[in-house]
Amino acid sequence: MKVKIISRNPDDYMRETKNELHKVKRNYDPDLHPMEATREYVRALNATKLERVFAKPFVGNLDGHRDGVSVFGKHPSHLSTLCSGAYNGEVRVWDLPSRQSTRNFIAHDGFVRGICYTNRGDRFITIGDDKAIKFWNAEKPEDEEDEEPINTILSRTSIHGISHHRKSNIYATSGEVCYIWDETRSEPLKTLKWGVDTLHSVSFNQVETSLLAACASDRSIIFYDQREVKPLRKVILTMKSNKLAWNPQQAFNFTVANEDFNLYTFDTRQLKNPIKIHYDHVSAVTDVDYSPTGKEFVTGSYDKTVRIYEIHKSHSREIYHTKRMQRVVCVGWSYDSKYVFSGSDEMNIRLWKAKAHEKLGVARPREKANFNYQEALKEKYAAHPQIRKIARHRHVPRHVYNAQNKMRKIKDKEQKKEGNIRKHSKPGTKPFVPAKRKTVIKEEV
Repeated sequence: MKVKIISRNPDDYMRETKNELHKVKRNYDPDLHPMEATREYVRALNATKLERVFAKPFVGNLDGHRDGVSVFGKHPSHLSTLCSGAYNGEVRVWDLPSRQSTRNFIAHDGFVRGICYTNRGDRFITIGDDKAIKFWNAEKPEDEEDEEPINTILSRTSIHGISHHRKSNIYATSGEVCYIWDETRSEPLKTLKWGVDTLHSVSFNQVETSLLAACASDRSIIFYDQREVKPLRKVILTMKSNKLAWNPQQAFNFTVANEDFNLYTFDTRQLKNPIKIHYDHVSAVTDVDYSPTGKEFVTGSYDKTVRIYEIHKSHSREIYHTKRMQRVVCVGWSYDSKYVFSGSDEMNIRLWKAKAHEKLGVARPREKANFNYQEALKEKYAAHPQIRKIARHRHVPRHVYNAQNKMRKIKDKEQKKEGNIRKHSKPGTKPFVPAKRKTVIKEEV
């Protein structure tokens, strides 16, 4: 007689300690799981709905300014420190975890036009309408009455923007001309100009650190190299640009905030037309700032909203607004890529989560695994109509909703008119011109 014996190795199914999870054997053969796709779809749908349920982006506000907030300055090495300037010349330094102001003083007569920290983070520089460039110690003095600048430089011309070199002691200011300064000198190293009235924004490239660009009042964007004695190139757009931000991960790409309610992402190697046009704002865009990852950027506008865009998409993935928030003048993205902050006309600085549904605080390993699983499901079924509809839906203020409908009707009528003209004209005389080709008027070298 034959006897068959079933033998099992306890190591295959027993836990070594009580703290470990039970071992589970799974067979991934799809024939054994005919309802797998259905289950995954339901889980993805539930995850998308829960994302919208837990979407509470507002973290808190920083209250203390007595006039509208005009500019931000981010500390290069301290995530918890933020510096802000106001219309009345006041500068405040904030401790973000406690949401308290640690320092405040009147720095300038009139608007504070720009704030930037040095590359070492031991000082910060402020500029204002009084043509003064002032250096301040980053550390709080022992006596508040001793709040005096370390150094003050009076410029020959008005100053509207400032940007510091990422690695050296050099910084640039923009006004009637573009000056290149050294922290140790009271006279500019170079004067770069290209026959424009005003340069109201300047920004150093974070990767190719010798390059910088400025937005001018004649609707142009001018590129400089601080190693050269004259500007490199000039691009004229259909309308004026208010702010420029370089992508911190891609040396060639930058985004400008424009007066025509749109943002344009350009590649410096090909400036004839933008690589992407970003829509959705219904008023002039005032500020733009990139996330440290270089994959997204945040914008502020006169339509009283803050929007977050992905660099390769034309429409925003998120819109933030409150009933009390007025025109947004300045925005910023924290260096840990988790928070954005906005300053507006009604004297408030607001902190927002970069991902509205993200849980604050420390997540346990099983929570992290669950979050990653839900994100993978949402990405897998993102194209499904029902999931896409839930994920894209956002409530917007009534004035924004009405303005979007009005702009949509105007755009449809313009397209219809151009189509009719092309239809009733001689073939080839009225070619179709895409929106990207209409943006840039000319390029000068």
